[in-house]
Amino acid sequence: MDKLKAFESFVSVATRGSLTAAAKAEGVAPAIMGRRLDALEAHLGVKLLVRTTRRISLTHEGSAFLEDCQRVLSDVANAEASVSEGGVKATGHLRITAPAGFGRRHVAPLVPRFRELHPDVTISLNLSDRVVDLAGEGYDCAVRVGDLPDSSLVSVRIADNRRLCVATPAYLNRHGTPRQPSELLQFDCLTLSSEASQIRGWAFRMPTEGGGTEVVYLKPGGPLDCSDGQVLHDWCLSGYGIAWRSTWEVEAEIAAGRLVEVLADFAAPPNGIYVVFPQRKHMPLRVRLWIDHLKQQYARPAFWQGR
Repeated sequence: MDKLKAFESFVSVATRGSLTAAAKAEGVAPAIMGRRLDALEAHLGVKLLVRTTRRISLTHEGSAFLEDCQRVLSDVANAEASVSEGGVKATGHLRITAPAGFGRRHVAPLVPRFRELHPDVTISLNLSDRVVDLAGEGYDCAVRVGDLPDSSLVSVRIADNRRLCVATPAYLNRHGTPRQPSELLQFDCLTLSSEASQIRGWAFRMPTEGGGTEVVYLKPGGPLDCSDGQVLHDWCLSGYGIAWRSTWEVEAEIAAGRLVEVLADFAAPPNGIYVVFPQRKHMPLRVRLWIDHLKQQYARPAFWQGR
């Protein structure tokens, strides 16, 4: 048995969730992929995958073995890259995730260009406002906006982000304008649902008794919430309430007068846009190059203009 080829086949099937899809990607018959997996399981003496006519799922042993296989294959790819084309040839499959709205505007457009620079890398992009479990779901890295929950993940700040409270002029004419963050309880606030990524709530900079300021977090409510930030944006533009949105999302509407910032005196200082990834002794070259690609693009002021 060619162990390396068996490892590659196992990883391909496990990450794609389909024997047929993995076989098609490699250009072989599904039966060949099946025989490789059978040989690998026989060699190890454990069941790695549960295969039915409708789906493929990992066993407990398979989940643990998948991470080890990915690390081994990454080490092999990095070793090959270190002696070919000046050490910058990335290979393998890159799985990345990002928030839906931000990802559509500021991550997805960068993926094809990265693929042009590194044609031996294939890429899967997941866009979701859910906080994805990177290690548990097999992702290499994620782009995340705002405060990060405590975790074992490594984070790299790649840009700044600021959030604002906004509403339409028509909504404020009908309901008035809050003068203090605490008054938001009297208004219709459009919030991300509990399984989404705004874990602490909306952040505001409040004065302290000593003359300074501190950041406090409020969790306003309202009759509407959603797990998709773009839906909240659309509801806000339709005049259904006050939303707490990022500058990259609402600057154009504010400039055009379609939205108005409220509670500007209490706006919290900028937080970050981060790329996060599981701790690894050796980062795959494709992940390192993708992070560098994001940094380079986000560092250009022109990148954010008109987006």
